[in-house]
Amino acid sequence: MKIYEGARSLDGAVVTVDGKKLSPRHDLRLLSKAGFEWTYEGAGPAQLALALLADHLGDDAAALRQYEGFMREVVAHLDNAWRLTSADIDAALRQHG
Repeated sequence: MKIYEGARSLDGAVVTVDGKKLSPRHDLRLLSKAGFEWTYEGAGPAQLALALLADHLGDDAAALRQYEGFMREVVAHLDNAWRLTSADIDAALRQHG
């Protein structure tokens, strides 16, 4: 099971998957040049939602179809520092998908 974590530092927002930096997946869609964000709806949270789903699902097309809803229902409501597991993401997709 993968563990995704986000926190803010002096260098800005940092998101990891199993302790390694999460790729923003700009190759799929460039939504935010400024990097990941959360706690609201916008470009940075959308980029995070896309990156999380692409990594978790391993299916770029599915991530592109689902990231907007996932951003509104999950990413926009994350705390300043947060932790999501693969099981948490699966549960959120079942509930809101």
